[in-house]
Amino acid sequence: MSLRTEPDPRRWLILALLSGLQLMILLDMTVVNVALPRIQEGLGFTHSGLAWVVNGYVLAAGSLLMLGGRLADVFGRRRVLITGVVLFGASSALAGAAVAPWMMLVGRFGQGAAEALVAPAALGIIALIFTDPAERTKALGIWGGLAGIGGVLGYVLSGAITDLASWRWIFLINIPMAAAALVLLPKYVSESRMRRTSGQTLDLYGALTLTMGLIATVFGLLQAAGNPWISPQVLGPLGAGLLLLVTMVVIESRTRNPLIPLSFFANRTRSTINFVSLLFMAAFISYTFMMSLFNQQILGFSPLLAGVAWLPLSLGIAVGIGLSVAMIPRLGIRAVTTLGYIGAGVGLILTSMVGAESGYLTGVLPGMLVFGLFAGVSMPASLNAALHGVTQQDSSLASGVLTTMQQVGSALGVAILVTLALRHADGLVLSGSSPVSAMADGYSLAFLVGGVLMVLGGLIVMAFFERVDTELRDPTVESAEHHALAGDDLTSQAPAHGGDERGTP
Repeated sequence: MSLRTEPDPRRWLILALLSGLQLMILLDMTVVNVALPRIQEGLGFTHSGLAWVVNGYVLAAGSLLMLGGRLADVFGRRRVLITGVVLFGASSALAGAAVAPWMMLVGRFGQGAAEALVAPAALGIIALIFTDPAERTKALGIWGGLAGIGGVLGYVLSGAITDLASWRWIFLINIPMAAAALVLLPKYVSESRMRRTSGQTLDLYGALTLTMGLIATVFGLLQAAGNPWISPQVLGPLGAGLLLLVTMVVIESRTRNPLIPLSFFANRTRSTINFVSLLFMAAFISYTFMMSLFNQQILGFSPLLAGVAWLPLSLGIAVGIGLSVAMIPRLGIRAVTTLGYIGAGVGLILTSMVGAESGYLTGVLPGMLVFGLFAGVSMPASLNAALHGVTQQDSSLASGVLTTMQQVGSALGVAILVTLALRHADGLVLSGSSPVSAMADGYSLAFLVGGVLMVLGGLIVMAFFERVDTELRDPTVESAEHHALAGDDLTSQAPAHGGDERGTP
């Protein structure tokens, strides 16, 4: 029995629309970094308060992504997507018009919450409209590549806009883009959702314990950046978060209609890629954060030049994505993911050789190119692995789980690697080293540790991924057949403008 349907003729246009929307949102995760000094000066932030311009986004996104993914599956992916776009536009307007710190922080929390709605819903839609495995590999390659490039381009745009205009425009530019998305999404993207049987309700207790547990966990990790790991400020939130997450697992194991079925994590490939994504993002985000500081503090770059210095990383990622899409059908997801992780780790280890006397071309650029190339190689393969064996019922949930792990990994990178660099530098200064030399050595140590984490992630992938060519078959079709035999109704791919809502009661 085969339930394969004709592919949506507008699928590539929809991919372009959703990828552009995702790029716009991801830019705002990093676009503030270079502009932080100007934002502090303009709004009167304290040093501790300024950190929450970044942390507020991470906290909101990291704690709400899994819930956002499930809401998209249950209430409709297009509906949740549009809700996220509205929230993102309103939050960007508030941040851009901020005249007090609280307005900026509310705007940044809102932008993070918007990502939690948009990202899983959009990727869930992409997983549904690309029914051919080869096309899905290309589509996920484009999506994953824009995610990586978007984070880097945030530094480039931040430097250019901050130097040439005003920091406010890094937020205000989102408003017309969000408005355009609101016009185009209902026209081209059809509604789809999982079927809810009579009497089925959303698992509110599971949703509450999951969300609060993730908030507490991410908050504890962010607190670790400025406090000892054994301090109450860190152990308190982490302990509460762990307790809430354990409670959530107990609830999910007993409820009739769980928010996240525990069987979702039974797939070894999917569970492995979600775990190693923590290591990948811890290394990736800490690298971009510290190298931005290295270029300005050690090399003396202006904000504009520091932004331009990231372009080779974007180029390397783009080339790596193209290579990955070509290699996956030939080598398999496990081999390509392993290659990407280990190669990216080698790039970071090469970068760890920089010092206070290093130059950009001979010190920074070689490691950046190697890191970018192999990070790009890993991205399409990782997305394919995260969606391996996922039923159409759970496509947005799978995206939400992966993106949550990435956000938690980002918080880990700041809490562990950035903190490691800063404290190592402080120790060297106390030993008599110059501040510039000590800071360069601190960054170097953190790059080395990040590289080791990347290589470790590659070895874990090689050991635990299932030995199947997941990219050469269509697991969602196989799963669809299974669920159809079980009487489940699956999500739609209606081609009409706005579409009917097949898959709804």
